[in-house]
Amino acid sequence: MFKIAARQESKPLETSLQEFSRHMEEITYQWLKILTVMTFTLVPLFFILDYFTMPGNLLARFGIYRLSSSLIVISQFIVLRQGNANKYTYLHGYLISLNVGGMVAMMTVDLGGFNSSYYAGLNLVIIGVNLLLPWRTIHSIFNCIIVLSMYIIFNLIAAGTYDVMALINHLFFLTATAVVVVSITHVRYKMVRQEFDLREELEAARDALWSEMELAKRIQTALLPEKRNIKGFNIAALMSPAKEVGGDYYDIIEHSEDDKWAAIGDVSGHGVDSGLIMMMAQTSILSVIRNNKDIKPSAVLSIVNSIIRENISRLGSDHYMSVMVIRFSGSGMTVAGKHQDIIIYRSSSNKTEVIPSTGTWLGIADNIGKYLKDSYVELNAGDIVLLFTDGITEASSNSGDMFGQERLERALHSYADLPVGKLLDNIMQDVKTFSSGQDDDITLMAIKKDFHSKMREGKKIRSEAG
Repeated sequence: MFKIAARQESKPLETSLQEFSRHMEEITYQWLKILTVMTFTLVPLFFILDYFTMPGNLLARFGIYRLSSSLIVISQFIVLRQGNANKYTYLHGYLISLNVGGMVAMMTVDLGGFNSSYYAGLNLVIIGVNLLLPWRTIHSIFNCIIVLSMYIIFNLIAAGTYDVMALINHLFFLTATAVVVVSITHVRYKMVRQEFDLREELEAARDALWSEMELAKRIQTALLPEKRNIKGFNIAALMSPAKEVGGDYYDIIEHSEDDKWAAIGDVSGHGVDSGLIMMMAQTSILSVIRNNKDIKPSAVLSIVNSIIRENISRLGSDHYMSVMVIRFSGSGMTVAGKHQDIIIYRSSSNKTEVIPSTGTWLGIADNIGKYLKDSYVELNAGDIVLLFTDGITEASSNSGDMFGQERLERALHSYADLPVGKLLDNIMQDVKTFSSGQDDDITLMAIKKDFHSKMREGKKIRSEAG
């Protein structure tokens, strides 16, 4: 709330008033278009009532009154449609009152002046204009005064005889209508202002939250490894965050020539807390590897679990993390952790195979060491290891079908002869073409064993033997 208040205080009062004025101009403009349509529809329509209730000798005159009034309002509507909202737009409301209110006042003169009950039409003018237009109270007061003044002045000029009690009665009802309308206008204007201020606060809160989410996403991507290659392997990786802060993670670590690692993981759910858990895991894995020479992948995960397990409980969160840690050594790799299966393209046979992940997730129990095991996988020159998160396999088409692991295997096989960077780009394009939109973070990592690494390993063995 402090940040929201600070944002609100930083906006000058003058700027806020200008924004509110533009807001009022726009909604007054929109309501005026509706009011003009209603007016040029109802004014001629009431001639039907005139036809059955008015003296025959006055019908032609009343027809001219209504036709002239309707043409003026139609002209207003055309002007409004072709123009835009501005600070003078509200004057159209006064023109409608002068036009239609003047017409009704002239008709009361023809029908007996102050004695005529046709004054009731002025109530419709007062109500229609002032209740439809969201203008200031002062405009509503002036508008009512104009309508009442035309009624009084036109009939006084005509100097006809009238019953004083009838005049008092008519003015009482017209004034009462004006009081009610002005009161409603006053309350409505305050409510519109309160609604505008509330919307400003909500927009400020949204912008503040969006800024923090964007910061969290930048932190998330900033922690990705700058180094993408390790000796003996060509590596490419990409992460495409979803709209929300997510919990995808990958890392490439080369502590020494004999200490080469890769890791990939995904925190359940979305949001800032998932991003925080991802960052905790990233920092913990890196720290454990760098401070423990010759540690096994399963031991890395066991230590990291004990660290983030406590932090997850402090957050009051029920998130967990699927993660896989790989250590490259000798002619292969040692794998531990429960995550998506590993897909390997075997260059010698031109086929793909799947290495199931085993173990358990991080963050669901205090001690997970007994559920973890290290599995060794042999790698030959040209083999490609593909690691991924479920944002790939669970990407959905418009029909609800998922991209799935089988399509991913076929894509790896199709693009295996490309450089690893281009391979990932093509897979990503396939996913985008297939899916209707991205709902989850997507992370891909391709690790290709260098064709020259086998030669280097042979030289190293011969050197050590010599």
